[in-house]
Amino acid sequence: MSKLEMMDDRKYLFGSIFILSNRMDTSLQREFNRFDITTKQWFLSVIIDNLFDNPPTMKEVANEMGSSHQNVKQVALKLEKKGLLILEKDKRDTRATRLKLTENSYEFWKMIKEEGAVFTETLFKDIDDLQIARKVIQTMLLHINEMDNKSEGVE
Repeated sequence: MSKLEMMDDRKYLFGSIFILSNRMDTSLQREFNRFDITTKQWFLSVIIDNLFDNPPTMKEVANEMGSSHQNVKQVALKLEKKGLLILEKDKRDTRATRLKLTENSYEFWKMIKEEGAVFTETLFKDIDDLQIARKVIQTMLLHINEMDNKSEGVE
């Protein structure tokens, strides 16, 4: 029996999540290179399009992405230069910047939507119970949020 097979399940899963994350990013980036787009730019657009009914603030997007405000701003500025995003000051709170996808953005993402669907279908192929997988990931996200809040002194 190999060391990998004898490894504690928690250690195996912990390491595998990192490997999966890196490999997914690498595979997606390979696909997106021909469109001159990064996986972070794609993910930011997906978050805006799927999680918000109205243009969100940079802070709201950062929270959903699990990223810093500064990182979201850098990605957003690059999307703005490509004509795929508009950064607007909030009319009620000028300190806040809202992120709005452009019509060009919707056309662009529609163009590569099928490739994303194929990628996702292939990734989840042969996983019979996605509800269990979803519950596991939700629980892990809840726990990581609790750890973050604890380290930031938020109870």
